[in-house]
Amino acid sequence: MRIDEIDVPGKGPYGITEGPDRALWVTLVHSAQIARIAEDPTGTVDTTVFDLDPGCGPAVITPGADGALWFSRLHDHRIGRITTAGTATSFQLAADCGPYGVAAGPDGAIWFTQMNTGRIGRITPEGDVDEMPLGLDGAFPSTMVTGGDGALWVTLNQAHALARVTTAGEVTRFPLPPENAAPVGIAADAHAVWFAEIGAGQIGRITTGGEIIEFPLPDREARPHAVATDGDGGCWFTEWGAGRVGHVTADGEFTHFALPTPGSEPHGLTVTSDGSVCAALEIGRIARLRP
Repeated sequence: MRIDEIDVPGKGPYGITEGPDRALWVTLVHSAQIARIAEDPTGTVDTTVFDLDPGCGPAVITPGADGALWFSRLHDHRIGRITTAGTATSFQLAADCGPYGVAAGPDGAIWFTQMNTGRIGRITPEGDVDEMPLGLDGAFPSTMVTGGDGALWVTLNQAHALARVTTAGEVTRFPLPPENAAPVGIAADAHAVWFAEIGAGQIGRITTGGEIIEFPLPDREARPHAVATDGDGGCWFTEWGAGRVGHVTADGEFTHFALPTPGSEPHGLTVTSDGSVCAALEIGRIARLRP
């Protein structure tokens, strides 16, 4: 893999995704901005930064069914929306709810976690919000994804478990074997859901039937954070504590790629339509891994 790094104006690249315009969209959590990064066929990179409300803390970002990008605003407890032209709006949630993970749901709405309330929520493109409890106090729901079974899958960071939630609100919990699992990132392919156990130093995989397989990292202190499926049954992940991006096959074979800049703190991760693997580095850059 060839690794290139792109400098990003602003502070704290955190969440990253490919938009419907095939550009990279990146949250800048410390400077309350969203960056759009596009590359033309000659390799020229064009970066545009859009200002949000000061101190809002944009975190996780995902494309919505409406053609816009949706993101959590951690510090002012709102859900944000930005069009590919850069027009940003936001919607107020309950006070101090702590929105973090966002995912496009199977129903055309955006679903989100509330870390401080133990709930998840649903917001329509028009801004109508519904909430539902997960039935477990202090679970700290973190990130979420729509699985191949049409349900929402959620990491419960402080409960050391996963939750499967139907759009009708039926919740099934799956405890993870390690007492210190602390799952964070989650991603899905057609057959299974992958997740990162930041506390235990493992990458996990759960089938839609509830069978859990865990793959211990060679470096158990690497602090795996975000995950993204590779389209071939395996999974990419960021190693936040080790400055690496890793890959694991469905059989548990690991490959690790050290990032060029020391102390880069890789957080968010996405696999783009051209097969590149892109990670948001809190140090102020984007890493792009290409075959």
